[in-house]
Amino acid sequence: MNTIVSIQNLSKTYDNGFNALSDVSLDIREGEILALLGPNGAGKTTLISIVCGIASATGGSVSVGGHDIEKEYRQSRSLIGLVPQELHTDSFESVWNTVNFSRGLFGKAPNPGYVEEIIRELTLWDKRDSQIMQLSGGMKRRVMIAKALSHEPRILFLDEPTAGVDVELRKDMWKVVERLRQQGVTIILTTHYIEEAEAIADRIAVINRGKLLLVEDKKNLMEELGKKALYIHLVKPVDAVPDSLSKYGLSLSNGSLVYTYDTAGSGTGITGLLNDLNKAGLKVRDLETRQSSLEDIFVGLVSRDAEKAENQTSDGAAS
Repeated sequence: MNTIVSIQNLSKTYDNGFNALSDVSLDIREGEILALLGPNGAGKTTLISIVCGIASATGGSVSVGGHDIEKEYRQSRSLIGLVPQELHTDSFESVWNTVNFSRGLFGKAPNPGYVEEIIRELTLWDKRDSQIMQLSGGMKRRVMIAKALSHEPRILFLDEPTAGVDVELRKDMWKVVERLRQQGVTIILTTHYIEEAEAIADRIAVINRGKLLLVEDKKNLMEELGKKALYIHLVKPVDAVPDSLSKYGLSLSNGSLVYTYDTAGSGTGITGLLNDLNKAGLKVRDLETRQSSLEDIFVGLVSRDAEKAENQTSDGAAS
């Protein structure tokens, strides 16, 4: 699969000394959906802003469709559609004129049929003659999406597109995303709804404190880092894990024992655990397995990175 966005050794340091990005390298494949995950302040929006030409990098390079974003700004920017977190529209203009104007900004010839298709798909047709200021927050978000798609981009950045919006808009948004995927459009998504990323993304990238922690195919990530938890529901719930079972690293959940194991390991250890449960006089009522979700994996990665940073700070202070 061809690379359509190439980010190499990208860094961004603000005038106040804050290091928003540190040596980030990432190749985004043509036609894929990449979910960029990270906590608030991780560097997601900064990264998107640089690629889209809104902010300047202090180091590294970015090319879009083979065009350097600084030397060939017009060519690279014409390939990109952006739905930012913040709503920026002309409050006094109509929906129809706003979307058409955005198309014209990129030098595209008028195409009323295409604009109508977008507006209808985003359930805006009844509001096409309404001023933006008359619309609800959810409707304004739909207009932002329509504006981003107006010039038929090959790459679409969605920066928290469904944050704070209604369920209906979220459903409409993912219908549009699916249509674009089928047309070969590359989509980069940031979201706090990790279940959305798990449902639609091809690959997952995790960023924290301006550093890229991981980039992996979603399926491989779930297989490599995902763990299963065996919930052992006992006939008589317990208040504490017996000392004889301490080697299994069990935890408690509402009187049941929870055993976490690696699905990629050479052995699960479940047989030995069940034998030792019997020896401890604990009778099993039921067994239940649960697979780790992408959210579990994400939280684990970020927590380990934060712990690593804290340890480095402590070591530096000690020395």
